[in-house]
Amino acid sequence: MNIGVVGFGKRIREILYTSLKEVYPDFHVTGIVDPDEKGARERLLSDEDKEKVVFYDTLDEMVRKAKIDILCIGTRCDLHTPYAIQAAKYDIPLLLEKPVAINMEQALELEKAFENTKCRVVVSFPLRLSTLGNFTKNMVDNGVVGDPMHVMAWNYVPYGAVYWEQGYRNYDITQGLFIQKATHDFDYIMYVLGMPILRVGTMATFQKVFGGKKAAGLVCSKCGEAETCLESPENRMKNRSGYHTGDHPCVYSIDCGTVETGTNEDASSAVFELPSGRHGVYTQVFFTRRDAHARGLTISGYMGTLKLEWYESQINLVRHHQPFSEVINTDKGLPHFGGDLDLAREMVKVVRHSDYTSIAPIETGIASVYVCLAAKESYQTGKFVNVRQVGQV
Repeated sequence: MNIGVVGFGKRIREILYTSLKEVYPDFHVTGIVDPDEKGARERLLSDEDKEKVVFYDTLDEMVRKAKIDILCIGTRCDLHTPYAIQAAKYDIPLLLEKPVAINMEQALELEKAFENTKCRVVVSFPLRLSTLGNFTKNMVDNGVVGDPMHVMAWNYVPYGAVYWEQGYRNYDITQGLFIQKATHDFDYIMYVLGMPILRVGTMATFQKVFGGKKAAGLVCSKCGEAETCLESPENRMKNRSGYHTGDHPCVYSIDCGTVETGTNEDASSAVFELPSGRHGVYTQVFFTRRDAHARGLTISGYMGTLKLEWYESQINLVRHHQPFSEVINTDKGLPHFGGDLDLAREMVKVVRHSDYTSIAPIETGIASVYVCLAAKESYQTGKFVNVRQVGQV
């Protein structure tokens, strides 16, 4: 399998050399479009790929010359849409990183570009694709809770400081954490339920934890407060509280943005409407640490309540009208709860079978972005917002 990559960053490297290598080791990265050729070469983990890969100036040139079997787009978030629109012109399978768009203009252009195309897309939604997620969906589809009437979902992120100390804090590129993070969760919620989200009302909390007025360009090694700051490498290592323990940009710097110019939220929550009057809630929190990590959902119907815990790799089912409950476990500690391996398998399927349509097609990425854009508009306006649906005129 010959792979062409636009934007060869850490995420694409992880998908290819960790997950795809395990399920289908006979692949090579033969073409790359990336302005940082030196960094991209360093991220290649195969000596043969380092020796034989060719760098191209444009996607069109790579498609014409590299004879690739699948294209991967892993650029910065603001470039996902422009390159995906170009890719829609080719009859080549595409792995597209999320979010597939960062604003309404991009989302509408992307939907239009894929209305009539032979390009079959796998959106990088490992939760949707995971065995655990699909097992949960099958249970719900088989009526274990009856008609799903309510869902509560949550994501307490133990590595959330990265959204203020890495490139994620560049709001012009990421457009906030509903679009950057919740796009995963809204997607798998809709997938497991088999229902679209129709309307959403949200709130967000800004700069109560991260962000602030420290100097632009400040890093821990140049800061006089490193000894007492809980986010310094020394204290993160001592307290076992840091995802990254090297020198890093200040999480309290003006570089993190402002509410007026745009910045990531410390936490945000949504109440959303589902078809036929059902509703659900979702919360994401970005300052939790260590064992406070939690991600999952609880679905309730008249017949039962099902709880999915991603970090525990566990499903709990309580039957409301029978004296039986059960706990289902699967393997722990896999990348994206096992979803990255299933994402790799999905890549292989779209390459091997020309008539195969992924269970994470482009429409799923666009639908999730429409929910996230409505969520963002809601906390900005203080009003409930109707969610645009894919195919809506």
